[in-house]
Amino acid sequence: MIRFTHCSSPSHSDQVEDSDPSSNSSSLSSQPSLPSVPSLTDLPPSTATHHHCLATLKGHSSSIFSLSLAGKHLYSGVSDGQIRVWDRNPSSYTDNGAVSESRSAVKSIVVSGDKLFTAHSDNKIRVWKIDNYSGDGRRCTAVAVLPTVSDRCMSLFSAKNYVKVRRHKRCTWVHHVDAVAALAATSDGALLYSVSWDRSFKIWRSSDFRCVESVQNAHDDAINAVVLSADGHVYTGSADRRIKVWRINGGDQKHSLVSTLEKHKSAVNALALSGDGSVLYSGACDRSIIVWERDGGAAHMAVAGALRGHTKAILCLAVVGEVLCSGSADRTVRVWRRGIGNSYSCLAVLEGHRNPVKSLTAGFDTNHAGDSDNSYLVYSGSLDFEIKVWKIRVPLIT
Repeated sequence: MIRFTHCSSPSHSDQVEDSDPSSNSSSLSSQPSLPSVPSLTDLPPSTATHHHCLATLKGHSSSIFSLSLAGKHLYSGVSDGQIRVWDRNPSSYTDNGAVSESRSAVKSIVVSGDKLFTAHSDNKIRVWKIDNYSGDGRRCTAVAVLPTVSDRCMSLFSAKNYVKVRRHKRCTWVHHVDAVAALAATSDGALLYSVSWDRSFKIWRSSDFRCVESVQNAHDDAINAVVLSADGHVYTGSADRRIKVWRINGGDQKHSLVSTLEKHKSAVNALALSGDGSVLYSGACDRSIIVWERDGGAAHMAVAGALRGHTKAILCLAVVGEVLCSGSADRTVRVWRRGIGNSYSCLAVLEGHRNPVKSLTAGFDTNHAGDSDNSYLVYSGSLDFEIKVWKIRVPLIT
């Protein structure tokens, strides 16, 4: 079974095991969708955008929790702990089989160089080395489990290394004590960030897998999402309805809170940044995607408005080029683009999944570079055990 944050109440103690987060409340479709935030989308979905499903990737026997594109391959992680690799080539979509196995749900995947980092519901982060081998596929070799044995041993014998965690328990600061919900790597691959339902986020050094910092009680409830900007800001989204902005303090080189963004009325499930980092998108159980834009300083984000159209909780977001993709418990994926001024249009509604869409990733369709349209490939993973590959052709803005 899958553990989701209760969408009608942000309390971590109310988290339940269920296959559809919308069933945890009376009806998400009847919840108010942030009436105080102006809508940026007043038009029906565009008919000028061409889209279709290129393929449905089958092979997993449990829910798709995470997707990641790297090079010529798509990596998928599921609730039974299996990780598979697929050929990204639209002409084949070869299933290269399970490349690694764990016994715990794979909640997030990050590829950095030749390393694959996976976040799990057993409170661990696993590191795999991606190895080429004869044939068309790839395999992954287990390298480490974070925190490493040396990290754990070094922190065991000093009282100052223990921190208070929920239920009046204490644990060493290098440990997550609840599911690791999401990962993000810096652009140079030097650092890995992890966020957890234990309300903390941690920073790991990729060179030796050491935990270099832990921010305890970063939120009042489970942390579900993290994104990093190129200028060093860290954004975390939580079931406490808040998004927090962090930055390394120049004095002690530790992260400090620089801003708290409060507008959502229910758990924040997903975050995404525009390519230049000037726009932040947040998706929540209130069925809205809030658009935050930089206002003055780099750390200050102001509400520009909300994107509406989904009828149930927003579960995942992905940005590629000029478009934003959103996946929802309503079983659809929506594709959005910013137009002239501050308006957004819904370019397409992608329908076909039989259960909530839990994960998304997207990239340019390099096979059609130079066309008069922008061409994208969108990959959606669902609780129906399937991955769908969508081709989107978006007219250029003139």
